[in-house]
Formats: sequence, structure tokens, C-alpha cells
Amino acid sequence: MKLLVINGPNLNLLGIREPGIYGDRSFGALCDFIQKSVDEVGAECELFQSNHEGAIVDAIQGALGRFDGIVINPAAYTHTSVAILDALSAVHIPTVEVHISNVMEREEFRHHSFVSSVAKKTYMGLGFEGYRRAVRYLVLGEE
Repeated sequence: MKLLVINGPNLNLLGIREPGIYGDRSFGALCDFIQKSVDEVGAECELFQSNHEGAIVDAIQGALGRFDGIVINPAAYTHTSVAILDALSAVHIPTVEVHISNVMEREEFRHHSFVSSVAKKTYMGLGFEGYRRAVRYLVLGEE
């Protein structure tokens, strides 16, 4: 199984950006954690990060016929991007949404997720562990 793991805006600043919310581990550490999680289940992955909505849409569209699942942390685009929702709807690739923080415990404007309406599962508030669970859900069917 081959997974596309997409991280949205500002996640490249992990370890610097609001460590009280996102922790003090770097984006590089997250990428290493994801790769290890994928290796553990015998799958493959491609990691993608962008601060640009259109680039994320392009990555989702480009996944068609190439990937068996998508793990996405759309970050701020979670709450604003109909374009990302439409791209995920169009490609029909099983998708799991991940958020490092528990967005439901944050500002009210963060409580709505466009992506949740197409995601098979959402993990939030688990830090990096949410990515591992998303991978295991897509590859092994584990809850």
C-alpha cells in the first residue's frame, strides 16, 4: 500500500511555532516519525508539505492512480478550504484527517472542518501519534 501524507501551512515550523500547543519537536522529527510508522506496517509513503492551498489541491489530484490512501493535516485550511474538500471528493482515495492539537478545545472558528465530511476518520489532539494511528487505520484497518 502506498500513502500520500500531506501537511498544510505552518507545519514546517513545528518546534518553533507555539510549542505550548504543538510541542517542541521539529517538522523533521515529524517526518521521521511518519516514515517509521509507515515502515512498521510494511507500506510506502510520500511526504508533502505546502503553505499554498493550490499546491495541496494539485498534490491531491496528482495522487489519483498513484496512491491507495491519503493522510492529511490541512492545518488552517481545515476550516476554510472548499477547494481541498472538492479535490478529496473528486479523487475518491480513502482519506484520514489528522490534527496535532485538539481543535475542538481551541477557538470556535477552528471547530468546523471541511475535510471531515470526506475523511473516513479524524484523529486530533494526539500529537504525532495521530499520524501513526492514521497510517495503521488505512493500512491495517485498526481503529
